[in-house]
Amino acid sequence: METETVRTRPDVGRGGGRAARLTRRQGVGSLVAEAAGSPLRRTMGVGQLTLLSVGATLGTGIFVVLGQAVPEAGPAIVVSFVLAGVTALFSALSYAELAGMIPGSGSSYSYAYATLGELVAWVCGWCLILEYGVSVAAVAVGWGQYVNELLDLTVGVTLPDTLSAPPGAGGVLNIPAAAIVVLAMVVLLRGAKESAVANTVMVGVKIAALVMFCAVAFTAFRAGNFTPLFPLGTAGMSAGAASLFFSYIGFDAASTAGEEAKNPQRDLPRAIILSLVLVTALYVLVAVAALGAMPWKRFEGTEATLSEVLVQSVGGGSLWPILLSVGAVVATTSVVLTVQYGQIRILFAMSRDGLVPPLFSKVHPTTGVPRANTVIVSTFIAVLAALVPLGALADATSIGTLFAFMLVNLAVVLLRRRSPEAARSFRVPFSPVTPILGVGFCVYMLFSLGPDTWAAFGAWMAVGLVIYWLYGIKHSKLGDRGDTLGSGDKLGSGDNLGDKEVA
Repeated sequence: METETVRTRPDVGRGGGRAARLTRRQGVGSLVAEAAGSPLRRTMGVGQLTLLSVGATLGTGIFVVLGQAVPEAGPAIVVSFVLAGVTALFSALSYAELAGMIPGSGSSYSYAYATLGELVAWVCGWCLILEYGVSVAAVAVGWGQYVNELLDLTVGVTLPDTLSAPPGAGGVLNIPAAAIVVLAMVVLLRGAKESAVANTVMVGVKIAALVMFCAVAFTAFRAGNFTPLFPLGTAGMSAGAASLFFSYIGFDAASTAGEEAKNPQRDLPRAIILSLVLVTALYVLVAVAALGAMPWKRFEGTEATLSEVLVQSVGGGSLWPILLSVGAVVATTSVVLTVQYGQIRILFAMSRDGLVPPLFSKVHPTTGVPRANTVIVSTFIAVLAALVPLGALADATSIGTLFAFMLVNLAVVLLRRRSPEAARSFRVPFSPVTPILGVGFCVYMLFSLGPDTWAAFGAWMAVGLVIYWLYGIKHSKLGDRGDTLGSGDKLGSGDNLGDKEVA
């Protein structure tokens, strides 16, 4: 039997009708108290949280999307990785501060709720559904590509396009992509601790695979492959960075585990920063090795890109490509598992607040897992992975992520102004300059995306606003009254629960 976890929270003040409800905010203290009483089990330390973020980040972005981004930028793709990494770093610092203050499962959705109001929080949550749910589908598509590559290298056969590619890409259904989502669902249903152990093993395998790729690819390194560095100009470099931002999606996954962390105020900021530094270093190293081993024009049309680099440039038989493909399959499995986990926890938080149906916040008493939520989300993602091509999924994910990151940076600025004395286990250096730069970088990257991506994003947001207007605004747990914070107010005494710093 499942138990419902929805809790009410004390509210102060009065709303002025439906329009006033759009700006009502949750107090930081009530968010912290809610997280403290969560039925989710606290089983993760800083190591597991860091590996959760690495597991959610390090995967399809480097193993597959690299092949789509290099033709946009040429050798400047190395600079594109750095630009995307700097953009992610500004947001990571903001995530670290807010995760230490508000250690719940809602990630940037909860941060927006505490600072920007319910409507913006809903928009942020809807962007996170796009970021997490769609990125899982994109990674699953990449997983299927490497499975085909591995089958070709080992037994000389591949799955037919009708069964391994979506409509519009020469197929009918991408069955491998759907299958890995279902497999991840089975693991997630066992519990957070078991999922973290599985992720730890897989992260070790994929880091080893990338280090092996670099060691082998550098044996065929040619410095001339980087001349000219900007064959497509700085616009190409920017376009490549916007596409590659998909590769950094997931470093914030630790922030969705706030209610399953043993010491969230201390460990969440550390995990977020450590994971991003590790991932960025690996990305730049792999990009340099790949471009040095194979001229950039030959990346056009590649799918299992890193394996293709070894096949075309290094030689020495199929041993290295086989090992790399095994690593890529494990890597993308890890990403599917961890990002799917994050999506489920964000919907859990939104459901507890009443913005989506209560079914999503019911926790199984034996496993401590939101079981119905897990099954529903996984089924939706599996269908998406089976039917939509990788390129469209990756770009849609990037725009949703950039929008959410922009809101997180704004939230830091607002909370510093409204509650300057609140204790924080991590503080963004040089605030408000750093978070404002984070907003600027996100806006720059957003406008580097194409009009088709913006059109799809606009349609997605329109659907989200209709759902909020028809359901969320009526069922919000804040009811007809505002929360402890009104527009322009300082944090009140009811918010002091969020001000305790953990040593």
